[in-house]
Amino acid sequence: MRFFVFIILLVICGECFPQQVKVRPLADTIGFAANAVQMDAVMKRIIESQSEQLLNKISAANITDKTVWKTVIAPHDDYTYTGYMYPLALQNIKAKTVILFGVAHKAKILNLENQIVFDSYTHWRAPYGKVKVSSLREEIIAQLPKNLYQVNDSMQKIEHSLEAEIPFLQYYNKNVEIISILVPYMNYSKMEEIATPLSKAIASVIKNKKLKWGEDIAIVISADAVHYGDEDWGGRNFANYGADTAGYKKAVEHEYEIMNTCFKGNVDSLKVKKFTEYTVEPNDYKAYKWTWCGRYSVPLGLLTSIKLSKLLSNTPLYGTILGYTNSIENSHIKVSDLGTMGITAKANIRHWVGYAAIGFK
Repeated sequence: MRFFVFIILLVICGECFPQQVKVRPLADTIGFAANAVQMDAVMKRIIESQSEQLLNKISAANITDKTVWKTVIAPHDDYTYTGYMYPLALQNIKAKTVILFGVAHKAKILNLENQIVFDSYTHWRAPYGKVKVSSLREEIIAQLPKNLYQVNDSMQKIEHSLEAEIPFLQYYNKNVEIISILVPYMNYSKMEEIATPLSKAIASVIKNKKLKWGEDIAIVISADAVHYGDEDWGGRNFANYGADTAGYKKAVEHEYEIMNTCFKGNVDSLKVKKFTEYTVEPNDYKAYKWTWCGRYSVPLGLLTSIKLSKLLSNTPLYGTILGYTNSIENSHIKVSDLGTMGITAKANIRHWVGYAAIGFK
């Protein structure tokens, strides 16, 4: 009899018992900081060696301490290469809860497409201790059509694109909570199809909880810009303009054309679609036209933000180009003395990666 009473109480008061902790491990301990000592050192070196570039970008974009981004696009390459671009993009994310839109680099291996990918972890390992996954994740998922998403920890635990952002978010806010969304292969119409219910679900949570977008909840879209050159890209040639100084200059000009066309000023679905036209082959949505690895995370994240802005305030999303650099433009941050940290790829005129930092409000 006592056994049955115990079972009934367990069912009724299930919420009284703590949820089993399930921690997402680190996938990349070379490119990114894995502990507090490494992260503190990286930030100190960025401030010491790249403060001029950072301050110049902040001044040019008219950013102040009171600036609050609702959505940002941030890079995710090795800290040694990307340096000040991380704080440039992320220091004005003030919200406690951050919804992260990431790249699913290995989606092909797991045959993933046309669905966004959530995880089931309760926490993610990070430099200053475990980062909590927001309970809002389940509330958002509950409002989505089941055919538009899946929960897949196998994909989440091997993907590095969101892991790059978390140490910086945690550096600025030790109590930050996250929701991870990976975006594998999908065409533009599928992005539109997913962004509509996703934005409605997020808007519903914001309204029901009496939260404010930007102040309480924000969106971070993870995406490196162009992957350029003709060496060590798995046998592929990404040097559209040639792998020399002249080609480099033309490639950077093309990068600014993409950013100014698609992300500057009031951003609407036409600009987002234009981005996919720049980056994805028209007859094969799985193929690169111009090698931004965020060719899916950026459009879906922005479409969700555009629709969310309309739902919450009936105003357009406004974009500011905060900065652009690449892995061969600036001096590198020293990390070779920080335990496991180092580089995961070369950086030279025949193999380099672009980085864009863009804020939206």
